[in-house]
Amino acid sequence: MCIAMYKRKIESKLQIWQKDTTHKPLVVKGVRQCGKTSSVLDFARKKYKNVVYLDFREHSDYKKFFTPNLDVDSIIMRITAAMPDVVVEAGNTCFVFDEIQDCPKARGSLKYFHLDGRYDVICTGSLLGVNGYKTPEELKEEQEASIPVGFEDIVEMYPMDFEEWLWANGIKDIHLGYLKKCLDNETPVDEALHYRFSELLHQYIIVGGMPEVVATFLETKQIGKVLSVQRRIIDEYKSDMMKYAATADKSRIRECFESIPSQLAREYKKFNYTTVRQGSRGRDYAGSLQWIEDAGIIRRCYNTEITELPLDGHRIPSEFKVYMADIGLLVAMLEDGTQSNILQGDILSYNGAIAENLIADILGKMGRKLYYYHKDGGVELDFLIRYQGQCTPIECKATTGNSKSIRTILKHPDKYHVTNTIKFGNYNIGRNNGLLTLPMYMAFLLREV
Repeated sequence: MCIAMYKRKIESKLQIWQKDTTHKPLVVKGVRQCGKTSSVLDFARKKYKNVVYLDFREHSDYKKFFTPNLDVDSIIMRITAAMPDVVVEAGNTCFVFDEIQDCPKARGSLKYFHLDGRYDVICTGSLLGVNGYKTPEELKEEQEASIPVGFEDIVEMYPMDFEEWLWANGIKDIHLGYLKKCLDNETPVDEALHYRFSELLHQYIIVGGMPEVVATFLETKQIGKVLSVQRRIIDEYKSDMMKYAATADKSRIRECFESIPSQLAREYKKFNYTTVRQGSRGRDYAGSLQWIEDAGIIRRCYNTEITELPLDGHRIPSEFKVYMADIGLLVAMLEDGTQSNILQGDILSYNGAIAENLIADILGKMGRKLYYYHKDGGVELDFLIRYQGQCTPIECKATTGNSKSIRTILKHPDKYHVTNTIKFGNYNIGRNNGLLTLPMYMAFLLREV
């Protein structure tokens, strides 16, 4: 299937990079299938007269272009000898190195491309964050390549976020501006628009942001076909775990990944290693979980000691929840029929895990780190964020009224140092003293820090 090109936020970052006359070779990192290659190639073909595209995953033989040396002219000579149709012109050529983690020497060459200065280079990598799971041969190759610290710019790309999903569905800037005005003035959204945004939110929960999945849904509107693509992507993630992990860790990484729906099904969703396998310990599986996080498949949400800024300074490293980085892939891991319930507006079942993972998806794709607050037998807050200069708790499971935890913290400002809270749900905008209620589709507008 030919995947349609949708408006992506990465394009503005690429434009800023290109306009900076001091820019270095750019590395776009992100989870597999999030649209890195298509976005980079689309940009390069629009902005450069010549594009030289090397995909190291599909063509491992392209590694030979970077041996025996990394002299730029020598690299170009080898490429043009093997690919006679390639045109290389100083000042008008962009090299695109795809899946650069599969060719460490190509990444090592970025230093020399930068020092040379005649050509722009954009790289993509889906497993660049993964460390400690390479074969001895791969480690040797990486060490010999000498990754060019200080000679590359790095930007992270995520699957399509909720705002990009809205763009793909024809929502215009005028509509988004109206939503922002409603948030700023704390006035209810027009009922017709409220219904439409709620409908799009429910669809986003089951589709998520993988571009191929989005294209499949928008072109067919068939949930069965959406599920088929999502589950193929999940299978490809598992294949990566088998391909790139050390033999001793392969099964543990897969076990950690497959335990995520069970982890989130519990009332208190703190990640528990015994849920992965009975009797297992953190020291046995911590590295395996880190692999999945480094690959961009999951996000951790850390418990904090207190409800005060800076949140990262108060996090508890050993206490965290784990969410799928893309909400659609989580739903695809659940039993069939879940999608139908969501389309009918039921997003608070499954012990609130779907609603929580939705907010984690939206906040995470905004580049926010995730935090929550939990004390045994006491206060539990789904998320904490820095918003408008304050530590702001977020509740996303309650249906009506204030949750017990929100009531508690608002009654004791001297203890919790919180004066404003936010509750997301299937309702319109409202305010009750220190509690701001918002429809869930407005979470992406909480940009102010």
